[in-house]
Amino acid sequence: MASKPPVSVFILSRNEEKKIGPALESVSWAAEIVVIDSGSTDATPEIAARHGARVVQVAFSKFGELRNSGILHTSQPWIFSLDSDERCTPEARDEILRIVADPGSADAYLVPRRNFLLGRAIRHSGWYPDYRQPQLFRRGKMTYAAEDDVHEGWALDGALGRMKAAIEQIPYATLEEAIAKMNRYTTLGVAKQERAGAKAGYLKAYTRACWAFFKAYVLQLGFLDAGPGLVIAVLRFENSFYKHAKLVAHRLPPGGGR
Repeated sequence: MASKPPVSVFILSRNEEKKIGPALESVSWAAEIVVIDSGSTDATPEIAARHGARVVQVAFSKFGELRNSGILHTSQPWIFSLDSDERCTPEARDEILRIVADPGSADAYLVPRRNFLLGRAIRHSGWYPDYRQPQLFRRGKMTYAAEDDVHEGWALDGALGRMKAAIEQIPYATLEEAIAKMNRYTTLGVAKQERAGAKAGYLKAYTRACWAFFKAYVLQLGFLDAGPGLVIAVLRFENSFYKHAKLVAHRLPPGGGR
């Protein structure tokens, strides 16, 4: 039997029993799979173990810290970061295998993501290629910003490339899930805004939200994504508004107001 490629995959999880199985199946070709779990109370750890993954419990503090734990608990020369709502396609797998076999490859790679919402592949709305942090990188070449609660930054010591083949993501199974995630992430983002010294105001929250809607629906051609495109634009409006409005509320004195 041929040996597996020198790639470690890590996946962050907490109560992801409905999503993590297909994610793990999509990376079964890797030499090592580690699930960084933050106290799941559902069957997530058991499902991960059944798929051959090693489960490591790490209490949630900040997403940057969790991702650095993923690096710490893996061992292969190359690391591939996958979220539980993402799926590595066969095309992406084949490109990864070519990259890790080539000594002249870059040190880290941004990976395009093909998103699906309400049963539709999203081709516009700022959702494609939808890069996040580099998801494939050499060990020792990249770290995450440990202080970031959400949308964590990263630092790279080396060359950055871009993969051509896309992975797939189903970020929200339902609209309720989308709203709940928006609420959670805008709350977590307050601390990051505070560190950046961001200005706060309700008028700013509204104008930024209007711009976010216009950008997604018009400039990024969200109207071509039909109904889901409108949903994305509205979610962008709400995300932007509550991100800034929560910063205003955070700075209010206890029991005070403006």
